[in-house]
This record gives sequence, C-alpha cells and structure tokens, in this order.
Amino acid sequence: MLKLDILVLSVHPDDAELGCGGTILKHIAKGKTVGIVDLTRGELGTRGSAEIRDKEAAEAGRILGLAVRENLAIPDGFFENTREYQLKVIAAIRKYQPEIIITNAYHDRHPDHGRANKLVEESSFLSGLRKIETTDSGKIQEAWRPKQVLHFIQDNYIKPDILVDVTDYWNTKVESIMAYGSQFYNPEWDDEPQTYISSPEFIRVVEARAREFGKSINVKFAEGFTSRKILGVDSLFDLK
Repeated sequence: MLKLDILVLSVHPDDAELGCGGTILKHIAKGKTVGIVDLTRGELGTRGSAEIRDKEAAEAGRILGLAVRENLAIPDGFFENTREYQLKVIAAIRKYQPEIIITNAYHDRHPDHGRANKLVEESSFLSGLRKIETTDSGKIQEAWRPKQVLHFIQDNYIKPDILVDVTDYWNTKVESIMAYGSQFYNPEWDDEPQTYISSPEFIRVVEARAREFGKSINVKFAEGFTSRKILGVDSLFDLK
C-alpha cells in the first residue's frame, strides 16, 4: 500500500495545479508524499478531449513529482453528492490513508467545484466509519479519516484561513499549469473556441491572486486555503 501524507481530491484535471500546485511542490521538497486523485476526466471542457486531458494530467503530475495520480472517472458536470460517488471517494481515501486532504473551494463560479467540495468533505468523514464497507482489489479496506480537510481558493474570492508561502515553487507551478495546452493560452490551439481560461489574461489573474495573498504574509507568492474546522498550531512562533 502506498500511504500518502497529502491527497488532493479535486474535480477536474488542472484544478489541483491551479489551486495548490505550489503547496504540493513545497511539501514534496520537504520529503512528504503527495498524490492527486481527479474525480472526473473533465470531458465536458470546451477545448480538447478527455483523452488529451489524461495525457496532460500525466505530464503535469510528472512536473509536480507526484507519487501517484489517478482518476475516478465520475461524470463531469452531472455528478451529485450521492452514496454511489461517496463510496468511490471513500475507497480512494482508504486506499492512500492521507493525513491531509485538499479539495476544491466550497463555492465558486463553476458549480462542479462547490459540489465536489461537499462530496469530498462528507466522504472524508464517512471514510472513518468502519461499518461502511469498501474494497480494493477484492480486499476489504480499513476505515480511515484524515486529520485535516482543506479547500483551495479558485475563481471566486474567498478569505483564506491559512496562507502558504510558495515563492520558491512558483515557476514550476506555472509549468505544471501550462502542461494543459488544450485548456490554457496556447497559440497552437487558436482554431479551438476561446474560453475564459484560454486567454493569456487568465494566468495573469492567477498570478495576481497569489501576489495578493503573498503580500498578506510578506512574501512574493502564496496560496490560500479554507477549513471548516478550527485550525491550531503548536507554537505562536509558527505564525507569520
């Protein structure tokens, strides 16, 4: 079994890179084991195809240095927070037994993001109930509940509960985002329909948000996270 320190459960391939790519890179550099499980293949995206997104996600995962990346192939756009999909997410959580889960924003411009947040939040709790049975390769899985569930911040502005300095990892984060050539600004895809995220301005907006968060803790770039749980620290000197 591959046990992860951090598991990112995000709804679309590229959400993790945009929302917490720097945090992923920083913790891997600190020796932590990090993986991503994408909930859907992003098959409803205006540009490209699910097969292209699969390849792009694999390349982005290589750039990030992930220990694992897989996809639950839940239907893009049409999933709900149902028992069927909760069991899929629970099985993924129990498979990797992460200490920390990171997922989508609790509300956002894209309705899939908020729905994914609720699905992952509830599944993270249910995963700790031993009377819910799931299997992996025919074997019954042990119950597992992560210590923390955090949500990255996406298109909508949400006041963060915590900020992570990602200055040293910013350029590699951007490289992982741009691995999705079908989705973000790429002159080779000029014949495809243009979208909100395919313009060069979109990446500038992502950078501006990171600079704004960074300014709050006196660094160049930061990523923001929220939590439904009150967060604590061992020492006041851990605070920036």
